[in-house]
Amino acid sequence: MAKASARHILVDTEAQCETLKQQIEAGTDFAEVAKQHSSCPSGKQGGDLGSFGPGQMVREFDEVVFKGELNKVHGPVKTQFGYHLLEITSRS
Repeated sequence: MAKASARHILVDTEAQCETLKQQIEAGTDFAEVAKQHSSCPSGKQGGDLGSFGPGQMVREFDEVVFKGELNKVHGPVKTQFGYHLLEITSRS
């Protein structure tokens, strides 16, 4: 069974998501941005979601995490919770 590890940042607006993505792509640490801005409890751990398999997260996550490029910031990804930036840290 496929497994992946990822980090994410959850915010309320697409505009805020885009701004944070630009900061990360300019060199700001993903974990620090998550700690400062993510509204998800995982933000306290730098956005770390740990390891999970297909179907354990919302469909929109699976579409990115199990197909997207590793160690790249993906998003904004819209879910019922808000807008996310995702970074896939590993996949097997």
